[in-house]
Amino acid sequence: MIASGLLGAAAGCLAIALSSRARAYCDAGWEAGGAAEMALLFPVVVVGFAVCAVVVAKLSSGLHPLLRMVPVVLVLGVLVIWFFAVEGTLGGYPGDSGLCGPDNVPPWWPGWLPA
Repeated sequence: MIASGLLGAAAGCLAIALSSRARAYCDAGWEAGGAAEMALLFPVVVVGFAVCAVVVAKLSSGLHPLLRMVPVVLVLGVLVIWFFAVEGTLGGYPGDSGLCGPDNVPPWWPGWLPA
């Protein structure tokens, strides 16, 4: 359970960092990288992802010991991508950097992943 919580907290940090980097690259948001908004969201996201990971781990405790972390990793991966799509790519916001399109998805984001 502790490993799941730590993995969830790390995924929350990754989601915040990824979204901040995308916003700063595309110059989307009312400030570069959305530093104030992301600072306010940081504890909520980190704790939320950690709690979600612990709940998923608890629900998957009946699985084989080698497979217990698979659902946790899958759920956290979906949550990171969802958070990036919602907070990292501010569709329609007029970015000023000229490096991104109108959807504010940076070119380094893989096209096969939703944004």
